[in-house]
Amino acid sequence: MTFQAIHRSFAGRVAERPDATLFELPGGRVVTYGETAELAQRIAARLVADGVVAGDRVAMQVDKSWEAIALYLAVLQVGGMFLPLNTAYTGHEMEHFLTDAEPRVLVCSPARLGEYAGRASESLVVETLGADGDGTLLAGLDAVAPHTDVYAAAPSDPAAILYTSGTTGRSKGAVLTHRNLASNCAALTEAWRYTSGDRLIHALPIFHTHGLFVAMNLTLTTGASVFYLPRFDLDTVIALLPKATVLMGVPTFYTRLAGDGRLDRERVATMRLFVSGSAPLLASDHEAFAGRTGQAILERYGMTETCMNTSNPYDGARKPGTVGPALPGIEVRVADRETGAQVPDGEVGSIEVRGPNVFAGYWRLPEKTAAEFRADGFFITGDVGRIDEDGYVVIVGRDKDLVISGGFNVYPKEIEELIDAHPDVLESAVIGVPHPDFGETVVAVVVLRPGVDAGAVDGAGILAFIAPDLARFKQPRAVQIVESLPRNVMGKVQKAELRKRYAGLFTA
Repeated sequence: MTFQAIHRSFAGRVAERPDATLFELPGGRVVTYGETAELAQRIAARLVADGVVAGDRVAMQVDKSWEAIALYLAVLQVGGMFLPLNTAYTGHEMEHFLTDAEPRVLVCSPARLGEYAGRASESLVVETLGADGDGTLLAGLDAVAPHTDVYAAAPSDPAAILYTSGTTGRSKGAVLTHRNLASNCAALTEAWRYTSGDRLIHALPIFHTHGLFVAMNLTLTTGASVFYLPRFDLDTVIALLPKATVLMGVPTFYTRLAGDGRLDRERVATMRLFVSGSAPLLASDHEAFAGRTGQAILERYGMTETCMNTSNPYDGARKPGTVGPALPGIEVRVADRETGAQVPDGEVGSIEVRGPNVFAGYWRLPEKTAAEFRADGFFITGDVGRIDEDGYVVIVGRDKDLVISGGFNVYPKEIEELIDAHPDVLESAVIGVPHPDFGETVVAVVVLRPGVDAGAVDGAGILAFIAPDLARFKQPRAVQIVESLPRNVMGKVQKAELRKRYAGLFTA
């Protein structure tokens, strides 16, 4: 397949149908492909004026808007590396990203300018962009000549950095190349039969893989359109279903839809595809949704470092509890974690991936990158699973303690360090437990210092202590105060035992 970068493919769709609808916004406003392209070129001119050259990082922490997608396209056009950051990150959390990535430009929401204005320097320009198109990034752009030069991106050139992490708590920047993004987009377009006739309900955030590199890249490169929502709102989505063809979401979307009496076969008559990812979908939710709609949700499996790896088939059985076979052009195997030797189908082992979708490496961490790849080029995902008799991948767990809550990755070590800084806390263990809405949620198990009156310390006080430095989605939903943590003979905390002990905390 001939390589064509995402922004080049988008330009092709603009040339074909500049007046075609790209965004349908709440309130009825329509934004065309041509309008989006023009704004992207004007933003590109602003970035160049701010000193951005090929290879520079442009960080974005803004509320969802169509202009933010134009910013993404502009960064690719000038050869920059796009760095989207969760809007929930606190200033404390942002410190690492800005220090590690060293962006040339940081685009933040106008409301947070006060937090970042002091960072502006010869090496960092701070711009603002609001959800309503306000802010310095767009100010006066009507008088700015569009930047029409397009960076000739090679397949191996970096296009984006997405920050992920391990249980050590150190956030790592996964460098995704133009080939990674373009090849995965092409594989999904083929696998999901995505076309210019599709109308996607987009209710996902745009700072991670699912909402940006899956939902938006597929749309931008095929000429499709999106009902572009700031967030998931049940009433709004229910109202849009008869006008749409595709919904991409996380399990919470589908549990809420299936529980609504308005959802039926007539309402989804125009819908051809419901995609779920970012967290496991319970088999009971599959069954409830199919019972109401007559349609089976399509589950897929991906991660920050690889974009999408597998997908249940568009045609054929979509099996609850599985994430389907490998996507076109991608190899997935299950191997012995220690030796790397492939294990027979049906046996559980380390899930490993090789293909054009696999990232270039961790930003400025060559040793960590090398440690995560086998000699034959397979990437060790850190997930544990098996391949069933039909070639479908079944994920059974993780070999680290990552918690996926509502589609967001939560890394226990980061939370434990903040809890352990509490003057009354001796130690803590943070785990994930089943939750009916979020798939998994965070629980902190805490041991108090000797001599501390247990009656004088409660979970609410501990949560209040850590809240200023932690995004809301990472904050524990329960704190359990115990006398001691379970350990093995080597002194390692047995988190598996804790997960078993508190498994029914939210589902009993």
